[in-house]
Amino acid sequence: MTSHPSQPPAQQPDDQNPGQPPAPDGGAEAPAPAYGAQAPVPALAVRGLAKRFGEKIAVNGVNLDVPAGSFYGLVGPNGAGKTTSLSMATGLLRPDYGQVWVHGVDVWAEPLKAKRLMGVLPDGVRLFDRLTGEQLVTYAGLLRGMDRETVAARVPDLLRAMDLANDAGTLVVDYSAGMTKKIALATALIHAPKLLVLDEPFEAVDPVSAANIRDILHDYVASGGTVIVSSHVMDLVQRMCDHVAVIAGGNVLAAGTVDEVRAGASLEERFVQLVGGRTQAEGLEWLRTS
Repeated sequence: MTSHPSQPPAQQPDDQNPGQPPAPDGGAEAPAPAYGAQAPVPALAVRGLAKRFGEKIAVNGVNLDVPAGSFYGLVGPNGAGKTTSLSMATGLLRPDYGQVWVHGVDVWAEPLKAKRLMGVLPDGVRLFDRLTGEQLVTYAGLLRGMDRETVAARVPDLLRAMDLANDAGTLVVDYSAGMTKKIALATALIHAPKLLVLDEPFEAVDPVSAANIRDILHDYVASGGTVIVSSHVMDLVQRMCDHVAVIAGGNVLAAGTVDEVRAGASLEERFVQLVGGRTQAEGLEWLRTS
């Protein structure tokens, strides 16, 4: 891709935006990223992304580059801002400040073009669960504007890959948690996106289903796709991802390759160092056996 993201408009002073929260850290939006022959356009570029809910700052001026072809983990404690960040990055939630580009396409300036490049599995995904698995994936493809012949050819392939071929005619409402995650992943893959964004894809998933999902994702990355996955399971991210960002309190505390971020320790140990908050179990002497 030869085109680069355009320069964001200058941020207006806060007094010209009545009722809006102040810009993160009191500053203006970060400049658009510039790329050249030595710096390929990333799969996802985030600049100055911020969101406030009432008095709570959920995301505080996040800047992030996700290299194309990477398996990128976004880790953080509960309430860290992971889901809010990913929702804004994928066009599901409008940010108060900041901009996002998917393969150089501005998500909020050209949402339809950007969303064609993405497959998204939101946290707590709600599906049309009164459809069968086969009907749901077919419906997802048709909603994407795909022709019926292409959808009909891809649906059986996806159901086989997800080990759901024998349950193609079962209503999704009767699927287990692992089956539901896999059919939701199939709906995110039907249009062959260049970027796959998965929010807690392994939550409530049994080990066998989780292993199958990991295999599918690794094959997808090996074929040239990019995966962003959020999780708070450090061991899983360390084994699965090649890049990682640690987020807490709406801020990115560290980002880079997994080896760079963990700095010789395990990712879990490094995470605890960065995030803090570990407490001593004092006052529970009554739990100790005699």
